[in-house]
Amino acid sequence: MEQSFGFSKINPPNLSMYARVMRPSVVLLLVLVAGCAAVGVHAAAGTPAARFWEAALPGSPMPEAVADLVQEGIDHSPLVEHFPVRDNLESDNNGWGKPPHAARERSWADGPTSTGLPGYFFQTQVRVGSTMTVFFPPAAAPPILPLEVAEKVPFSNLADVLSTFDIAPGSAAAATVRKSLSECQAQPDAGDVKSCTSSLEATVQSAMRMLGTSHDVWASASALTGAGLPRQAYVVEAAATLDGDRHVGCHAVSYPYAVYLCHMTGTPTKAYKMTLRGLRGGSTVDMTAICHLDTSNWSPSHPAMKILHTQPGAAPVCHFMAPVNLVFGKKTSNAYASE
Repeated sequence: MEQSFGFSKINPPNLSMYARVMRPSVVLLLVLVAGCAAVGVHAAAGTPAARFWEAALPGSPMPEAVADLVQEGIDHSPLVEHFPVRDNLESDNNGWGKPPHAARERSWADGPTSTGLPGYFFQTQVRVGSTMTVFFPPAAAPPILPLEVAEKVPFSNLADVLSTFDIAPGSAAAATVRKSLSECQAQPDAGDVKSCTSSLEATVQSAMRMLGTSHDVWASASALTGAGLPRQAYVVEAAATLDGDRHVGCHAVSYPYAVYLCHMTGTPTKAYKMTLRGLRGGSTVDMTAICHLDTSNWSPSHPAMKILHTQPGAAPVCHFMAPVNLVFGKKTSNAYASE
């Protein structure tokens, strides 16, 4: 099974060239963006990324929030309209296995631990009628670049990224980009596989490689937008098991454009689609959740251990997927398709 660290693309470019020809390449990128905008005048369903998704993942509609980012990457390219780079790594609700750095553990440990916030729960709560308190703060996600643009944008060289997106080297945004690169380049835990991708096409293909197949794969996401999910108690109105016992989670990291960190743990997982309804009102929301069946090698300081008042190796621990994050698995029957 493939292990890859750092940049993962369908056809990886020679990134070293950017140090030599950065300014001309930026001009070329702007030309490419203009060309994409010219052909991308229809809804995201007509974009090359959407057509690729439909062909690669039949039966799994592209999540609406992801489709919006695909269209935004054409209509409002970050190469033209620079978006703020926010540090979402320490406040993300997408904990997938063991957090790679102590900073993420500190952020969770400093948060509420008595109410089950913000998105961890036990597998026994995956049942109709169960209640839990959930909270996803508002979070802005950067646009997803078209493949032909993403393949030419610098990624692994920090100086080139900062130059291309006019980010001051000593700024907070620069520090966030540096940390995201560190997350992508860090070695995975024993038994895990990981990669970082800068296009939707590369993200899907990376997940397929981790699953060991190029077909019969489903994808799912929580039906959340950048507005997040208000903090309140929710009741589970429906719960359906998604196929497979190994899953790939792809999480958006903080970057000037959409970059996904995808990984698969070395231990079994279960995936679910759950419909939640707020007890204080509001409409229902469909959430994708992952349950880790074996946490024996997790750190006792993992945020889930603190939030749920449990210990490594005890009951299976679950969490919801944050906005625009994706889960992939192998089809064994009729997987619950994402909306």
